[in-house]
Amino acid sequence: MKKITSVEEYIEVNPHLSEEISILRAIVTSTELEETIKWSMPTYCLNGKNVLGIGAFKNHFCIWFHQGVFLKDEHQLLHNAQEEKTKAMRQMRFNTKADINQAAILAYVKEAIENQHLGREIKPKRNTKPIVIPEELKAALNTNTALKSTFNKLSPSHQREYCEYISEAKREATKQRRLDKIIPMIASKKGLNDKYSS
Repeated sequence: MKKITSVEEYIEVNPHLSEEISILRAIVTSTELEETIKWSMPTYCLNGKNVLGIGAFKNHFCIWFHQGVFLKDEHQLLHNAQEEKTKAMRQMRFNTKADINQAAILAYVKEAIENQHLGREIKPKRNTKPIVIPEELKAALNTNTALKSTFNKLSPSHQREYCEYISEAKREATKQRRLDKIIPMIASKKGLNDKYSS
């Protein structure tokens, strides 16, 4: 799938919900939020901080409020789509155009903007566990200085992904297979899960 570079393009690739997404977009762009594309989806920011995003899916469409936990939710429109994972984010979900209450949505958007002005946010916790490089990967890095240099320049989260990928394998043959798989990925400066994030 090709990378989405504009909201117009996003609407175009979701023809089954183009009218609905356009309505939500019109509500959001009537405010001071800046429109951009992040994670291949329309995202709306205030001074560079993510406030909300619009998403189109097969059978529904939604607004993600990045710090939705702080919204009063007077109309009971929000829910936590990933109970175990997300502390701050809340989703307002719609199935049809008839579900769109423009006045209520605008009120929620304005409250989200006000909360952003007030600096209300839950910051994601960083993984502070030390990175333990498994022996198999350590040996490969020590015999290839270019690879070692590239690995050292990767973000800590990417380094951790690679190390855990090798460490989690139980059998030596599996560890070796995984090592053979990741060496070209490290060399091309990619993270283990980059292919899933585009």
